[in-house]
Amino acid sequence: MNTREAINQRCSRRTYLPEYLREKDAKPLFQMIREINTEQGLHLQLITDEGNISKIKMSYGMFKNVHGFIAMAGKKDDPDLKEKLGYFGEKLVLLATAAGLGTCWVGGTYKKESCVCSLERDESLEAVITIGYVETDKRTKEKMISSFVKKKGKKAEQMLKADEKVPDWIMKGMEAVVKAPSAMNRQPVEFLWQDGKLRACVEVNNGFEEIDMGIAKLHFELGTGKAGYWELGNGAEFRCI
Repeated sequence: MNTREAINQRCSRRTYLPEYLREKDAKPLFQMIREINTEQGLHLQLITDEGNISKIKMSYGMFKNVHGFIAMAGKKDDPDLKEKLGYFGEKLVLLATAAGLGTCWVGGTYKKESCVCSLERDESLEAVITIGYVETDKRTKEKMISSFVKKKGKKAEQMLKADEKVPDWIMKGMEAVVKAPSAMNRQPVEFLWQDGKLRACVEVNNGFEEIDMGIAKLHFELGTGKAGYWELGNGAEFRCI
């Protein structure tokens, strides 16, 4: 399974098996994190040591057997910090999914002091991604949470505004965007197709929308099948190569 295929398999998992990541499974993640940190000036950290997070409470459920997480951190003065954390954090999520691991973005109410990671004074921890081994099928509680969250989901047409006929490659990208995780599954990112240009915008309210935008942008890139990349920034364009 490659990362593009992993989009169809990824789902948020909150109940993990009581075991730590094995070296062979952690190694590719450590490698990608090193590359991202070097190239993007971020400070992502994969924590697999004992005593990290025991429980993470969210408004819609509780986590169990969390023995590993990725700390999503970077420079406070980076104007694009949250977008980059979303984009590159989701790359790690899809890499983990392709390897058969379970993950979940956590950006809400969790105890930051329980997240044992290294931060400089000019850095901030914006979210964590729990990661670990999971059972093939979700347990009843996980199914209930997933069912509740999915009811809020949007269709591609609801996330895309256009003043002219939309090319097929954009709709393919939007199909992948619909499958992108977002805080409380609100899917706040809006895509605008005007005058032959595609832009991604988000209204910032609770502080996590820019992370959601980074995640959505990555899903679009992987799903569209057209060579291109997003410029950084709220309202930035997708550039075809």
